[in-house]
Amino acid sequence: MVAPPRRRRTAWSASFALVSALVLASAPASAQSFQELSPQVRAFTASDATHFILRDVTLIDGTGAPARTGMSVVVRDGVIEAVGPADQVGEPEGAEVVEGAGHTLIPGLVMLHEHLFYPSGRDWRGARYNTHELSFPPLYLAGGVTTMRTGGSVDPYTDLGVRDDVAAGRIPGPRIDVTGPYLEGPGGFIRAFPELTTPQEARDHVDFWMDRGVTSFKAYNLITREVLGAAIDAAHARGAEVTGHLCSITYAEAAELGIDNLEHGFFAATDWSPGKEPDQCVGTPTSVFLELELDGRPFLDVVDALVEHEVALTSTLNVVERSVPGRPLPPDGAQAAIEPALRADVMASVAAGAAGQRRPAAWLEKIMAMEKAFYDRGGLLVAGIDPTGAGDVVPGYGNQRTIQLLLEMGLSVEEAVRVVTLNGATYLERADEVGTVEVGKRADLVLMSGDLRSDPETVRRMRLVFKDGVAYDSPALFESVRGTVGIR
Repeated sequence: MVAPPRRRRTAWSASFALVSALVLASAPASAQSFQELSPQVRAFTASDATHFILRDVTLIDGTGAPARTGMSVVVRDGVIEAVGPADQVGEPEGAEVVEGAGHTLIPGLVMLHEHLFYPSGRDWRGARYNTHELSFPPLYLAGGVTTMRTGGSVDPYTDLGVRDDVAAGRIPGPRIDVTGPYLEGPGGFIRAFPELTTPQEARDHVDFWMDRGVTSFKAYNLITREVLGAAIDAAHARGAEVTGHLCSITYAEAAELGIDNLEHGFFAATDWSPGKEPDQCVGTPTSVFLELELDGRPFLDVVDALVEHEVALTSTLNVVERSVPGRPLPPDGAQAAIEPALRADVMASVAAGAAGQRRPAAWLEKIMAMEKAFYDRGGLLVAGIDPTGAGDVVPGYGNQRTIQLLLEMGLSVEEAVRVVTLNGATYLERADEVGTVEVGKRADLVLMSGDLRSDPETVRRMRLVFKDGVAYDSPALFESVRGTVGIR
């Protein structure tokens, strides 16, 4: 059998013009209709209307174009049918009207470092991670996520099953691209990590999990260049992509090997670590980051290598901000979502971290500035939350927080929305279906109360999340899993 060609992302500089005219469009492939949903899922829907208009919203369309007020969006059978000024679009006959005055509308979020597992206590070897197949999918959807890629799996069969259950309409949740079990060398800190020591083991690992339906892979701290190179080649031969949370391999080395994506911004980069030896994991001291000049060649050479090789960078500032003092606590809803006994441990850990002041605030500012420099230099910046650290990053709530952190980084509101929508869709090669509010695309939309341009807390007031034009009640989804995170 001839292997399919390696997947290629579309050009990052492509222009996505917004069509503002009434156009009839056929539904994208595999659009999920209200009639296909189980009673369990329909319980969280706000309407069974298949033809409706979101009237008089402030629209941030995901393209990066300036926000526009007084806009209306018409949806029919799961597809965006018209986008334009409210006085031009009018009210199509038979369309249910959703009043949008005082609300902001953005595309559904496309997030690229998500998980279905979460730290649920400790054992002799460190953190213990359980899969949360019941609570996490509705949490993600409640937080505006309509498409996501898992950033590594410790229970791939469960992840694949959850993906299929969501696709079949049996449970509420976003579309899920499942990443296979980690590409790791000997000594990984979780028992579930494979230990790959030879190129052939890496190739066999990739082929085995590709045969079972995963769509990408994630390399981890202790893998060697030889083994990672073999895994990348095997994945590309079958149309999959490889991302990495690396330590033993530098970012520049990974780019040369052909990696597609790197996680955690530059937080995990060891390119500037003193005494770094090939294939050896050596952390980068905080002082090195603080002293690194962002207009100097040591930093820019790494950035330019990533841009030249079209390596995307995933921002995960949710897990980075907790390392410095003075940061906001998880919102009340996120805390209430955690199982009460575990919640006490999580918040005690947060308090201890704040008291310990493990890193200075300037470190977080530097990490943000490094990501912004990559973005400004033409790199494809995407985002995710990584809900696996101390337990304080809860799906849904964390995805909302991501937008606020991107604004703090210095992006405009339009740029921040683009990072969490169109950029993610571009990386996944789905920009023709999702990621922007455009005629002919899936009606994946998030309606929130307030003006996101002036009030970042607007992201905490999501009212409706539309996936394939089906309106989900965001507060009801959040409420449905209160007190369950940490159980399953």
